[in-house]
Amino acid sequence: MSDGAPAATLHELMRTQRAIRRLRKEPIPDAVLERILVAGALAPSGGNVQPWRVVVVRDAGLRKAIGDLYRPQWAKYGAGSRKGLSALQDDARAKQERMLEAADYLGEHMGDAPVILVVCFNPGHMAITDANLGRPSVVGGGSVYPAVQNMMLAARAEGVGCVLTTLLCFEENAMKNLLRIPPEWHTCGVIPLGFPERGGYGPTSRRPVKKLAYGDRWGESIKI
Repeated sequence: MSDGAPAATLHELMRTQRAIRRLRKEPIPDAVLERILVAGALAPSGGNVQPWRVVVVRDAGLRKAIGDLYRPQWAKYGAGSRKGLSALQDDARAKQERMLEAADYLGEHMGDAPVILVVCFNPGHMAITDANLGRPSVVGGGSVYPAVQNMMLAARAEGVGCVLTTLLCFEENAMKNLLRIPPEWHTCGVIPLGFPERGGYGPTSRRPVKKLAYGDRWGESIKI
């Protein structure tokens, strides 16, 4: 932990790893940022090729430009998300409204985050075994997103807020031009980092394991 507090266990970190969208502007110390990036480098990838790179954006002008690209994308996506509010009841609706309010804040303040990580990948370095199955391909992400999760868990351990967004993939050409990303590399996620403005991390709400895991065959209960 960056504040000298006792280190949390891995399961404690995972149980409290919320999406933090309200971030303070104060800089992240270099040592803290380095530990977050090292955690990403330790992640597994197919053939240990590590077909990902991350652009660590701290320049104020570049951060503002990224925020300007993100704002209209969130406005469009957020408007669609709000259409489903009427179908929710009581606590579920209140929870969704709080999430959307925080997401609106990030939509307006993405460029204020002291660090923005732009995660990139090179498909030419991946064994994408599901490329020709007639459905959306996801296998390549298995060599990238473990690094993303490692960095986010490390941020959680350091008390640094973060959230993963993929909305800026809609602005890939602009992002590549802005950050001088080579043609053979592409974007697959953006992670704003900053110390939480409010309470920060806490217990998460997820489906129980017995609704997600099956025993031996699809749909069969697992006895654990």
